[in-house]
Amino acid sequence: MQTRPASRIGPIAAVAGAIFLFLGTYLHPISADPNVPLAAFTEYAASNYWVAIHLMQMFGVVLIAASLVLLSRRMMDGPAAEWATLGAAGAIASVAISSALQAVDGVALKVMVDTWKSTPEPGKGAMFDAAFGVRQIEVGLASMTSLMLGLTAAIYGIALLIDGRFPKWIGAVAVAGGVPTAIAGVVMAHTGFSNQSMVIGMPSDSLLILWMIALGVYGWKSPAN
Repeated sequence: MQTRPASRIGPIAAVAGAIFLFLGTYLHPISADPNVPLAAFTEYAASNYWVAIHLMQMFGVVLIAASLVLLSRRMMDGPAAEWATLGAAGAIASVAISSALQAVDGVALKVMVDTWKSTPEPGKGAMFDAAFGVRQIEVGLASMTSLMLGLTAAIYGIALLIDGRFPKWIGAVAVAGGVPTAIAGVVMAHTGFSNQSMVIGMPSDSLLILWMIALGVYGWKSPAN
């Protein structure tokens, strides 16, 4: 029986998602310390492309999750089927919590900081407090998003190492990027957008973006594996 070649939708989604997520992150305003609300809110209110940037990040996560679900499907006939199933569940959950994060960060917070910026005294202080409350919801969602994405990547790394159809280094990179990303989520839950969480999270996030590109490129070159 002739084996039908696997679709290249997954590899395309992996690379495209990584690019969209990278561009959205690169364009995100980062001059102000995110753990200093006054400076951060002032910078966010001045951004004309805040919503578009966060929608770009969301689109990147959706494409990445789609590629991972399709990767799980490819591994269902191998020794890593159970790990692949767990990974697919994590990818879907990551889209859900990331969507909630972008709804708060990309939409609600922008409305709040714009309103705060334009509100005259004496109501300005109350609007700042309201925006700060939305910010705390964002911190909670961001920490859980980092934790979920990190665990999902690590699970896929284990699945790839067990499956054996991909180079071992691709699975190892997923684990190496996923574990610190999950740890960054835990640190963020305790300290907010602190230097500690950024130092842990930013390098590991970059590593995971490179992992997705590598996964997509290899999947494109070896569609029948």
